[in-house]
Amino acid sequence: MTGSDERARHWRYEALPGVDLLRARYVRKTFVRHTHEHFVIAGIADGVEVFRHHGSDVTVGAGALALVNPDTAHTGRAGVPEGWRYGAVYPAPGLVAGIAAETTGIRGTPGFVSPVLDDPYSVALVHRVLRAADEGNALAADTLLRVAVTRLLRLNGGSLPQRQVRTAGARLAARARAVLEERMAEPPALERLATDLGTSPFALLRAFRDAYGMPPHTWLTDARVRRARLLLDAGTTPAEAAVAVGFTDQPHLNRHFARIVGVPPGAYQRERKNVQDATDGRP
Repeated sequence: MTGSDERARHWRYEALPGVDLLRARYVRKTFVRHTHEHFVIAGIADGVEVFRHHGSDVTVGAGALALVNPDTAHTGRAGVPEGWRYGAVYPAPGLVAGIAAETTGIRGTPGFVSPVLDDPYSVALVHRVLRAADEGNALAADTLLRVAVTRLLRLNGGSLPQRQVRTAGARLAARARAVLEERMAEPPALERLATDLGTSPFALLRAFRDAYGMPPHTWLTDARVRRARLLLDAGTTPAEAAVAVGFTDQPHLNRHFARIVGVPPGAYQRERKNVQDATDGRP
């Protein structure tokens, strides 16, 4: 991180497959609107965070958790001048579903009902998961993660509504998304995209916002960063990943990556490499 008052580490622990880990302190940091494929379980240790969630600003302070379901658009920023310090785990949907099936009565796709839960004990559990991962204590890390997810689902869990493409607007948005995914490196302009789909630019904008919580250009940036993460995980250099996903150059990737993931792509990849080296037994 730049600046003595901000720092972050985004990493994985080989004993927790399908789980991203983050420990951070931010003051000036602003997360742009984005989504995660995984759940967000963030325990606030100090300060206050404010994030936009389903059209409203939500405030979460020390001793509480920010809880975001997969593919849910949200932002993030400091709610007080001193910023906020937190630890977060990002478990994959399949892992959460497995825990829910074994330990709760939730039927269907499990998720969190409220984006904020005031529960200092669960906050402590999240930080204990991160500490166990730091110490290489696989048994503790896995156990504490499952205990934390079970507790949160029992306190604030429910069945997520099934997303079904029924309306004409939803179908239009899905078609536009498919085009942008296919042509990520060279996307069409909004007017061209709308014309190709047989609609107007403003109709497409409305449909896309309703379906995905953000306009197409914002969604595309988010999708590019997601794909860049996969490339970095596979060993692609940040410069190569930037070009592959459609950013003009690496500085553009750096800026957008940090505003969504929380760390620069180089730092992100170094942590992934450290995990791989440890798994392979390399010094």
